[in-house]
Amino acid sequence: MSAAAAGRRVLVTGGATGIGAAIVRTLAGAGYEVDFTFRASAEAAQALLEEMRAAHPGRAVAAHALDLADKGALDGFCETAEAAGYYGLVHNAGQPCDALAAMLDQERAEAAMQVNFFSLTRVAKALVREMTRARAGRIVAIGSVAALRGNAGNAAYAATKGALIAYCRTLAVETAKRGVTVNVIAPGFVDTAMMTRYAAHRDGMERQIPAGRFGRPEDVAALAAFLMGEGASYMTGTVLPVDGGLTAMMGVHRA
Repeated sequence: MSAAAAGRRVLVTGGATGIGAAIVRTLAGAGYEVDFTFRASAEAAQALLEEMRAAHPGRAVAAHALDLADKGALDGFCETAEAAGYYGLVHNAGQPCDALAAMLDQERAEAAMQVNFFSLTRVAKALVREMTRARAGRIVAIGSVAALRGNAGNAAYAATKGALIAYCRTLAVETAKRGVTVNVIAPGFVDTAMMTRYAAHRDGMERQIPAGRFGRPEDVAALAAFLMGEGASYMTGTVLPVDGGLTAMMGVHRA
């Protein structure tokens, strides 16, 4: 456990399953007090809560049911969170939206934008004032390599993550002198339930990744924990791919 983490409270959105759950486990293991939100995964959230309390007795861990698409509920949550004195925020919650660019459905795209992007701006607005007052804070947003490279069928989703990157870079510039860092992690293909829809194409997808495999949720969580810590105090405004080399490759495939 890190002595610097002790007593510091971090909020993780979308923390009940997948990458979010791995982040909750890693941060709690590092000594942080962790609150996390969930939408539909109530059983998984309760199981994770019980696991964390058993593994780290006496450490504050809490789960909050919250639909980030519900603007009224989000506002109510943020009003309470504003006074909680969070040291860190990891915005992990996300919503897929697959469609060809020319066939983009605006209603579906706006729903994804609300969860993936606008909810981050609302939560950050609630938390960053206290962070700047304390002259210490960490914001980590989970983006996607889809925002860094073109990929057929990902237009709307990539746009939400592109907006997230632009916002975080600007927020980083605005808060750097106040001791707050803001960074984006851009995962590639990570082995979570979200990827089950591509199961039939997995072999081909893995052949395109220099590392030859999908990532693990723990690969992303480890970087999130590092960015939350003292060792990352001079890192801000960055976009860090965790993708097995996918975005480093030119895309020329040879048999």
